[in-house]
Amino acid sequence: MFKNAIVRRPAPSMVEGITSAPHLGQPDYLLALRQHDAYIKALEGCGVAVKVLEAAPDYPDSCFVEDVAVLTPSCALITNPGAPTRQGEVAMIVDCIKGFYPEEKIGRIDSPGTLEGGDVMMVGNHFYIGQSARTNAAGARQMLDFLLGYGYSGSTAALSKILHLKTGLSYLENDTLLITGEFVGQPDFAAFRQIIVPPEEAYAANCIWVNGKVIVPAGFPDTARAIALAGYEIVLVDTSEFRKLDGGLSCLSLRF
Repeated sequence: MFKNAIVRRPAPSMVEGITSAPHLGQPDYLLALRQHDAYIKALEGCGVAVKVLEAAPDYPDSCFVEDVAVLTPSCALITNPGAPTRQGEVAMIVDCIKGFYPEEKIGRIDSPGTLEGGDVMMVGNHFYIGQSARTNAAGARQMLDFLLGYGYSGSTAALSKILHLKTGLSYLENDTLLITGEFVGQPDFAAFRQIIVPPEEAYAANCIWVNGKVIVPAGFPDTARAIALAGYEIVLVDTSEFRKLDGGLSCLSLRF
């Protein structure tokens, strides 16, 4: 169960954020703010206390706070983003993390290692780490070494077609995995009960389980229906403006 979540407000500069989907158009900042408000409300409705950090105009992608830290029940890890324009975001999260974890339980990813939280999926006491354009082998190794000190296990998973591991995978607890694209059929995930997201709704593979409910992006009815039929209560949240920056539901918060 999660008790807390950390989010960062979008800044007007978000319209200059990194994107691989310029065809979706430039984000509408005011609409993004309203969607962010609804996202916070959804988290609170799932029973977590939400710490809201102020916007960081110098960093257009900083609302995607998940990428700068990995938080577990026992320890915290400050990452080293693989996108050079995002590396300055790390310093801004440290004081907040220290408000929840003693300093001796906070680790760091050091260069040349890179790691972004979007590439980390926690399944019980095991962590899957995606090796992507943003997370390299050195960063994954540093994370695994750190986690072993707290009794956790971990493994890596290669990906080549999507941005982050959790772009195509979401763990919904109860041995259930939301899965799409290049991960379908991979032996690493064969033991899970799988809800396969069709290619036309691939964006909806990024959902978040929060205390028994699943927050699902609005506009993907087949995926929402499949999750509900699997026995979950769903909460729909529109993230259209964050999608334009390759961002999904998990990207917008740290949940612990």
